[in-house]
Amino acid sequence: MDEENEIELLQRYRRDRRVLIDFILSGSLIKKVVMPPGAVSLDDVDLDQVSVDYVLNCAKKGDMLELSEAIRDYHDGTCFPTVNSAGSSDEFFLVTNPESSGSPPRRAPPPVSVGIPTTIFSSLSASEPMEREQVDESASFSKSQSLKSAQVNELTVDDIDDFEDDFLHEDESRRYSRRVLNDASDVVLELPSFATGVTDDDLRETAYEVLLAAAGASGGLIVPSKEKKKEKKSGLMKKLGRTKSESVVMQSQNSHGLVRLLETMRVQMEISEEMDIRTRRALLSGMVGKVGKRMDTLLIPLELLCCISRTEFSDKKSYIKWQKRQLNMLEEGLVNHPVVGFGESGRKASELRVLLAKIEESESLPSGTGDLQRTDCLRSLRDIAIPLAERPARGDLTGEICHWADGYHLNVRLYEKLLLSVFDVLDEGKLTEEVEEMLELFKSTWRILGITETIHYTCYAWVLFRQFIITGEQDILQHAIYQLKRIPLKEQRGPQERLHLKSLTCSIQSEKGFQELTFLQSFLLPIKKWADTRLSDYHLHFSEGSKTMENGLVVAMVARRLLLEEPELAMQAAPLTDTEQIEKYVSSSIKHAFARIIEDVETLVDSTNEHPLALLAEETRKFLKKDTTMHLPILTQRHPNAGAVLASLIHKLYGIKLKPFLDSAEHLTEDVVSVFPAADSLEQNLISVITSTCEEGSADSYLKKLNLYKIEIVSGTLVLRWVNSQLARISAWVERVIQQENWAPVSAQQRHGSSIVEVYRIVEETVDQFFALKVPMRPGELSSLFRGIDNAFQVYTRHVLDCLADKEDIIPPVPPLTRYRKESGIKAFVKKELTDSRLPDVRKSTDVNVLTTPTLCVQLNTLFYAISQLNILEDSISGRWTKKYHAHSTKRPTEDNLRNSIQKDSFDGSRKDINAAIDQICEFAGTKTIFWDLREVFIDGLYKPSVHQSRLETLIDPLDVVLNQLCDLIVEPLRDRVVTGLLQASLDGLIRVILDGGPSRLFTPADAKLLEEDLEVLKEFFISGGDGLPRGVVENQVARIRQIIKLQSYESRELIEDLKSASEMEMQGGMGRLGADAKTLIRILCHRSDSEASQFLKKQYKIPKSAS
Repeated sequence: MDEENEIELLQRYRRDRRVLIDFILSGSLIKKVVMPPGAVSLDDVDLDQVSVDYVLNCAKKGDMLELSEAIRDYHDGTCFPTVNSAGSSDEFFLVTNPESSGSPPRRAPPPVSVGIPTTIFSSLSASEPMEREQVDESASFSKSQSLKSAQVNELTVDDIDDFEDDFLHEDESRRYSRRVLNDASDVVLELPSFATGVTDDDLRETAYEVLLAAAGASGGLIVPSKEKKKEKKSGLMKKLGRTKSESVVMQSQNSHGLVRLLETMRVQMEISEEMDIRTRRALLSGMVGKVGKRMDTLLIPLELLCCISRTEFSDKKSYIKWQKRQLNMLEEGLVNHPVVGFGESGRKASELRVLLAKIEESESLPSGTGDLQRTDCLRSLRDIAIPLAERPARGDLTGEICHWADGYHLNVRLYEKLLLSVFDVLDEGKLTEEVEEMLELFKSTWRILGITETIHYTCYAWVLFRQFIITGEQDILQHAIYQLKRIPLKEQRGPQERLHLKSLTCSIQSEKGFQELTFLQSFLLPIKKWADTRLSDYHLHFSEGSKTMENGLVVAMVARRLLLEEPELAMQAAPLTDTEQIEKYVSSSIKHAFARIIEDVETLVDSTNEHPLALLAEETRKFLKKDTTMHLPILTQRHPNAGAVLASLIHKLYGIKLKPFLDSAEHLTEDVVSVFPAADSLEQNLISVITSTCEEGSADSYLKKLNLYKIEIVSGTLVLRWVNSQLARISAWVERVIQQENWAPVSAQQRHGSSIVEVYRIVEETVDQFFALKVPMRPGELSSLFRGIDNAFQVYTRHVLDCLADKEDIIPPVPPLTRYRKESGIKAFVKKELTDSRLPDVRKSTDVNVLTTPTLCVQLNTLFYAISQLNILEDSISGRWTKKYHAHSTKRPTEDNLRNSIQKDSFDGSRKDINAAIDQICEFAGTKTIFWDLREVFIDGLYKPSVHQSRLETLIDPLDVVLNQLCDLIVEPLRDRVVTGLLQASLDGLIRVILDGGPSRLFTPADAKLLEEDLEVLKEFFISGGDGLPRGVVENQVARIRQIIKLQSYESRELIEDLKSASEMEMQGGMGRLGADAKTLIRILCHRSDSEASQFLKKQYKIPKSAS
């Protein structure tokens, strides 16, 4: 029960803690909140892992809150116990499990003097628990101590000093570093190794000794007293008590200037206080009796060997190790790698090696004998070493003499160790606060080590650069770049320095054998090699951000510029320019990246249904988009056309993979439809990159070099094959549906036939499938589709017209011309152009297949539906093509050109045929109504036996019935056209009755008025008080019959006279006085019931008399 309460309480605390942090972060207490990497909002952050103390501290100070730091502070707090500034000395913190740590020490602790000790509370670091290895107590503690005693004793600073000297210094930087360090073993200086096996620790300790000698030359070397030493905290306490932002060494209030700086250097270089004091005393002793001589002119290892005895070390092993280091330094500095040759002193160099060996051998001899041999050897060593060290050398660069560390690569190794001390031991990615003071102090060693300004900037740039490799800290790389840029070019160096640098060479063994390298090559070639390696695959190594790549590119270019001035590289024929080098980076990295994309695609193919080439194109397009935003802006700063180089190479690499597929494509398969659009889209993107990133005028040269995929040509051929097969399918479908059509309206609202609906359905399906093909197309494929659909509608229209009967079958033949029967006749003889041998039509309706009026109306409605939907279809195809054309065309046309190309491919042929068919059916419907349906009352019965006995008014009702039927069945837009057809047929029938009414119809001049009245009745019927045809249309149609009716009002004599003149005028291409042709006048005279007309026709034209 208590357990459940505790859990519930813990959950409540955690919930309240989250609410508190969320309130602080969401309010105005924090100036700015920086999200950790990967987080967009507070919802993405686990507030349980945010340090409340860190947040409150930022709120109090008004600082910006970095949540990543707050999270790290929280985790550090779980590993590192809280540090108190007060408390009881009996508080402690166990870092091990008491049950598995074994028995406690059995020896009593040493007595502690009564004083004011510095207390260590329960704040020892628990970042690395002590390992459970069995460690020899004598090796771990220089003084016999016990962790358990009968009384509680406080641990003093002096006690901790003993820990520091013996084993803590080896692991301090590792123990307290919070960084995950990178491996930098592949980035090493191109310098020969030391024959004596000098280690990094040896170089570090010797470098510190050189620094002390240089400081002593300026009078800043003092030996701290024992009391002062005890007042200071140990190095361990200082590291435990300081934060990341504090100085490495907590200086006392009385330490100032060079003394404070040297103490900082001692801790930074991990030199024990005992070794520091021994070295200071020895250097000061070495100056005794050397009046007027500077400390930096001493032969430092020799002086230290002479002035430091074995008794100053706590054990013999430490002394032997120290002595071995000094002897190795003498050998390396004076014998193995000197800049100045020995000449006649070569024998002395051999003697020096012998003496060094004897000094080392003396430690194995009995005490008295060994001391005597060592003393004699040191005396002899001084006699030999001093002349070797003081050979004439570089003049004003390093003083008047050449010192012990004249070996070039040993000098720079020592200086490198000095420069390495500028980094914070608690955070290797940060420089110490005293870095500027340190660098100024290091200048004092230039005289000893032969360092010049160029050498300093080069060494410092190298140290910073390698530290960046280890830590990955961009600020360090920025500082390294700054130092690289400060390295003087050849023309900026003085003549003495140029000669000096020219003399600094070394021979190293490489894959190509032994190679001679200059100083700058030794330091800069590893840097350039690192930069070249990563820039040769910058997509892999600089994928995290553009800033890192930009820095890497600057490093490569600066190092390259400096190395090109070196003699070996300068002598090479036609070295690469900067732009050529950038192209080399781009080419190499793109090839590596493309190979990785192919590997990724091969992995993805198994889990997707896409074709590998389509997937490769899509992944490459994504890669291109990312590359143009991340890496390309950096490259274009140094190569304006880098984008074109990049895009051209990607185009080539993908083209190699695509070509076999293009060559094998024969039909529009699923693979083709998948690959072609992806490949074409990639090519368009690549071309867009070239045109948008190149300098003005240079894009064309890159585009001309491209071996375009020509997907439009290949896909166009395949699309044409597909279009032709689909058009054949449409034609077959048209034939089928037209045969099944019964010309019944689809519905009361849709008064067209069902066949046109089916035709449009198959056409629209084909169009949808056409545009669903995402493959690239040219205008030719659209033209083929347009022509095919246009032809399909023309075929459909012809089939509709084939259903109509022949017009000649429904119009009765014109009866032969005869004259008035009362005249004495002569034998009938009629000229060919005025007579017709056909007999009057006697065929029955059953003999001729004449469509009914409703059927004709449905056909008209169907054709109208076809042409109206044709406009919609045309607009749809044009709009979709415009969108598709813009999406797939590299060279976008202007709007006018695009509109013209579409208009050229419109359905003009089918539109023209359909309109003509509508006119033909309207005409046929009118003709059928007058000459077939109303033949008896109109053609056969009107004006028989005379005009006044059979007027036109009797036909109005039958016409009205027909007209109402047409208007009920026909669609609104076609009504005027159908009614106009009926009007024309009515007028044709009226003319037929008047001019070719046969022998049973006779007219007199008095009938003209009645005929005029009948014409007005017919005209008003079709105008229908404004509800029918427009008056102007009707008037235009009626005008042609008015002239005929007007001729009826003339006397026969006038008509005969006009006929005579008309006959003469026709021969000259004119007409008679009355405005009528001869044929019309003859027909009017044939229907005159008077002897004068009959006699004229008989005499002049031999027209026979009528039979009735």
